[in-house]
Formats: sequence, C-alpha cells, structure tokens
Amino acid sequence: MFELIFLGTSASAPSIQRGLPSALLLHREYRFLIDCGEGTQRQILRSGVGFKRLDRILLTHGHLDHILGLGGLASTFGRWEAIEGMEIYGGAWALQRVRELMRVVFGAGEARIHMGYHPIAPGVLLEDDIFRLRVFSVEHRGTEAFGFSFEEKERRPFLADKAEALGVPSGPIRRDLVSGRAVTLPDGRTIHPDEVLGPRVPGARLVYIGDAGRVDDLVDEVAGADLLAIEATYIDEERQTAASFGHLTASQGAWLARTAGVKHLVLHHVSRRYNGKQILDEATPIFPDTTVARDFDLFRVVKQKPLEREDVRQRPEAQAPG
Repeated sequence: MFELIFLGTSASAPSIQRGLPSALLLHREYRFLIDCGEGTQRQILRSGVGFKRLDRILLTHGHLDHILGLGGLASTFGRWEAIEGMEIYGGAWALQRVRELMRVVFGAGEARIHMGYHPIAPGVLLEDDIFRLRVFSVEHRGTEAFGFSFEEKERRPFLADKAEALGVPSGPIRRDLVSGRAVTLPDGRTIHPDEVLGPRVPGARLVYIGDAGRVDDLVDEVAGADLLAIEATYIDEERQTAASFGHLTASQGAWLARTAGVKHLVLHHVSRRYNGKQILDEATPIFPDTTVARDFDLFRVVKQKPLEREDVRQRPEAQAPG
C-alpha cells in the first residue's frame, strides 16, 4: 500500500487555499518528502504527520518554488528535531542550488545536521525485497528534471487453505515457504513453495511527476500505473502560455492517463488563476477517473481496491494537541 499526501498543490506562487509544491509518500517504514516549497514545514505540522523519520527528500528539479522550503526545514531540524541528517536526492543542478541555499541558512560553517547530497539518474534508486523506487527523466524548460515511480514488486500470495490441508504449521516454516524455500515438516515430508503459493500478482504502482513540458515521451514510463500524479498548471485555452513556460494543461495530463492506461489521475501544481473545478471540467471528458488534488489530500493506493481519498488532518493521529 502507498499513501500520498499533498502538502502543497499550487504552481509558482501560493494562494489562500494552496501552498507551494510538496508531497509525502509513505510505504511501510519509508517516508519520502517529494519537493519542498516555501512553507512546507508548517504544512507538515498542520497535516499532523510530524517530522519523525522525514530524512529522505526527492527533488523533481531545482526551481525555487520546489526547493526554498528546505532552508527552513534544515534549520528547524538542526535546532529542535531529533533527526540526525537529511539525505537529498536530485539532479546535479538542483543539488548545487540546495547547497547554495544551505550556505545562506548556516553561513560559512558546517550545517548543524548532516546533509547528504545524492545525484540521481534514470534507473533504480532504491530497492528491497518488496519495494522498488525508480527514477526517469522528464522534460521541463531545459532543466534536469525527474519523475518517480514507486512500485511494489510482484508477489505470490500464500494459500493458507492449502497449507492447512498439507499440515504446514504456523510460524517460521510458513515464512520460509513465502520466501521461496522448501521446508521439511516434523514427519519428514518436504513441502515446496509451489504447493502453497498462488500465481504471481502485480503490486501497486504510483507514479509522481512534478513540472513537465510534454507528455508524449512519458507514456511508457507511466503505463498501467494505479495512480498517476502530474501537474496541470494551465487549462487548454492558455496552451501556448503553458508551452512557453514548459508546463502542461489539464487536457494534456488527461491524454497521458488515457493513452498510458493508468487507473486514476491526480492533477496538482495548479495555477492560482484557476479553481479546481476548471481543471476537473477540462480533464474528465478525456479521462473520467480524474481528481484535482487539494492541500492535505491523502490518497491511499492498494492493488485491486478502489482509490481512497481523505483529508490527512482528519486521521486520529493528526488530532493530537500542539
């Protein structure tokens, strides 16, 4: 399962309703902050998700509306929060801009916390037995920009009824079978994984794209995603303006979702000249399963289950005082 929390959904400048770009991706023990526009740390506090384990930051690109919040966040972590460091992943130009920002925040001396800077390139960025994070290139105004694909790996479900029929006891023996290892029962029988595991089923997949200037080169990257989050800065009547600034219209995002066969489209990075209904009205005739993200929207993505949407501030853990 993936949880995607939008902390800021505006483009370039904040509005009363929308903060600058930032989102949180949660999966098991992983917490990724994607971009960090100005004011992000206050949005984190308002969301109730807290700062704990918020040490991996993924940057789609290095434009200021996507990175300025890192200065305040690093300063807060260095003074008050029990976080030992920040590991920042992005293109070389984006990382250079963040380094310059940190020199402004901390002066000529060392930062009060460890700052790790990790250049990224298309390919697998992080992987374990269950999860894979993949990076791909996105075209945006000649900058080094990236999208991120969060993927649960295929798995073979454990068939408890078959295990019971074979007399396989609960505990470590079943874990070994799930891991693909044959086991020997106390009565001497050998049980092979194929006897208790079902056919492979794909895991959930969520693709996040920030700013982009075209979509025709992204079809293969997002194909079949359970959720595609992508910008919709403009509507079609300002398509020329969108193209000149390297941004997309709502209809372009919808075209990509339809062409790539994604399950659900979430549009974000909305210019403050529009309301969500204008964006939605343009996208849904092309791709009906479209949502326009609001600040603090939480989208829960579980394979073969309907997409869930809620306000993260309504979760019980977000109601604690302070």
